[in-house]
Amino acid sequence: MTRFPDRIRRVRLTLAGLVAAAVVAAGCTLPAFAPRTEGEAAPPGTTPTWRACPEVADELVGRGAPDMRYECARIAVPRNWGPGTGATAGPGSGETFEIALLRARSTKQRDRIGSLVINPGGPGGSGVDTAVYLSFGPAFGGLPASVTERFDIVGFDPRGVARSSPVKCIPDADLDASFGYDPDPASPASFNGFVALNQRIGRGCGDRYGDQLPLYGTEQAARDMDAIRAAVGDDRLTYLGYSYGTLLGATYAQLYPSRVRAMVLDGAVDPTQDLVAGSEGQARGFERAFDNFTRWCAANAGRCPLAPDARGAVTSAIDKAKVSPVRGAGGREATSGWVFYAVISSLYTESGWQELARAIDRLDGGDPAEVFRLADEYAGREDDGRYSNLFDANLAVNCADDAEKPSVERVRQLQSQWREKYPLFGPALAVGMLGCVVWPGAADPYPTGAAKGAPPVLVVGTTGDPATPYEQTPKLAAMLGVGRVLTWDGEGHTAYPQTACVTNAVDAYLISLTVPREGLRCPAR
Repeated sequence: MTRFPDRIRRVRLTLAGLVAAAVVAAGCTLPAFAPRTEGEAAPPGTTPTWRACPEVADELVGRGAPDMRYECARIAVPRNWGPGTGATAGPGSGETFEIALLRARSTKQRDRIGSLVINPGGPGGSGVDTAVYLSFGPAFGGLPASVTERFDIVGFDPRGVARSSPVKCIPDADLDASFGYDPDPASPASFNGFVALNQRIGRGCGDRYGDQLPLYGTEQAARDMDAIRAAVGDDRLTYLGYSYGTLLGATYAQLYPSRVRAMVLDGAVDPTQDLVAGSEGQARGFERAFDNFTRWCAANAGRCPLAPDARGAVTSAIDKAKVSPVRGAGGREATSGWVFYAVISSLYTESGWQELARAIDRLDGGDPAEVFRLADEYAGREDDGRYSNLFDANLAVNCADDAEKPSVERVRQLQSQWREKYPLFGPALAVGMLGCVVWPGAADPYPTGAAKGAPPVLVVGTTGDPATPYEQTPKLAAMLGVGRVLTWDGEGHTAYPQTACVTNAVDAYLISLTVPREGLRCPAR
C-alpha cells in the first residue's frame, strides 16, 4: 500500500499520496487545526447537532468561499466495531472515538442529491480541511458548481487524525531527525542509526497506546464511514476518495456493497500488494516522474536553470548536502534528507517542476530557503518546528494495516538492490519500511476481495502519477469486480478535477450515475 502519505499543497489543493523514507514519511500540508466542535458527540445511528463554524475556513484560508456555509458536528463511534475486525482490544467495551465532520453547503444548492463524503488520503490527511479547500471552486482547484450545487460536501477526519481522537506520540525533534536523515544511509553505522531512530519512535507510541494501536487501521475507519453515512441522513453513500482514500473506499465497498450509491476512487492503491511491493512500486513511480521532469528541463532550458543535466544537478545537491549542508536562517541545515523531500514535494504536480529547478539552483548559490519551503510544505512543518499529528496517524494506520513485514536484514538487502534499479528513490523507499518493521502494535489487515452487489465504482488513474503509479489502477478495479477505469494521460498525483475531460466524466457519474465508457482516456491538457 502507499508508503508515502498524502498531502495537500496548501491552497493549491494538490491532493497527494506520498513517500516514506523518514518514518514511513508522510505529508499533508495542514496549515492549522480548527477548534474542536462544541457539544457532545452524537452516538452512531443518531442525528448529530450541526453548528455554524465559519472559523474553520477563516483559520485555514483566511476567508470562506463565496456562497458557502460551513457547519461542524461530531459523532461517537465504537473504538472496536466488534468480532471479525482482527483488532486485539476487546470488543464491546463501550469506549468510543470522536469523529469530526465539516459540511460545506452552497447557498445556491438546488435539486439536492445528498452528501458527497470525501477523504484526501494520507493516511493522516484531514478531510475537514479538504472539504473547505474543495468548496472554493475550480478557479482554486476545487469542485465544480455542478457538484457543489447538488451535494453537501462532507469532510471527516478519520479516527486518530487531526480533530478525531488524534494519535500523538512522535516528538517534533524525532520528526526533524527523521526527515533530515540521509535518504540512503549506506554505511552500517548510518543504517543502524536510522533503525535506532525508528525503534525509539515505535517504543514511544507503544508505551502511550499499547494494545489500542491496531484500532487505527483501515477496516475500523471504513466502518466509521457507515456511521457518517447514517449521520448525514443518506440511505446510500456517495464518496470521493483520493490516494489512500481509495483504499478506504474500496474497503467500505466490500463491507457494505448495498449501501454504495456512487464511489470515485482517484489515485488508486492496489489493496492486494504487500509492504515490499507497494514500496517498490512507489520507487518506480517517483523515478519515472523524475525522468519526466528531467526531459521537461532539457526541453525548457529558459525555465529550468538545471538544464541540460537536471538529474546530475539534483544528485550532486543531495551528495553535497551529506558532507557540507548549507545553513539557512537560524542556523538550520539543509541536510540531504531535506533536499530529498524538496524533490519529492515538487513531483506531485507538473507545476512543481519549475519550483524544484529554482530551489536546487538557489541552493547551489548558498540559499536553502526554497528547499526548506518545498520540504516543509510536504512535511507540514511550521516555521517554529512544530508538526501536526499527520505522521503519527500515518504510521499507526499503515503499520496496523500491514500483516506481512520484512526483517531489518531484508530491508538492508533491498536498499542495495533498489539503489541499482531506482538510484534516486529506491534506497529511501527501502529504508522507509523500517517504521513498520520495528512497530510494536499488532496488525489488523483489511479485506481484499470483490465488492459483490455494489454498483459500478469509478477508478481514476494518472499515467504520470508518482505516488500511486498507474499500474495500480486496473488492479484495484479488477479486485472490486465492479470497477470501471478512467485514465488521464497526465502528470502528477490524482486527476479530478484538473481537466474538462476528467471533470465531465466524474460529474456525470456522481450526479446522474452515468458510467464512462470502457477504456475512456483523457488527454494531458
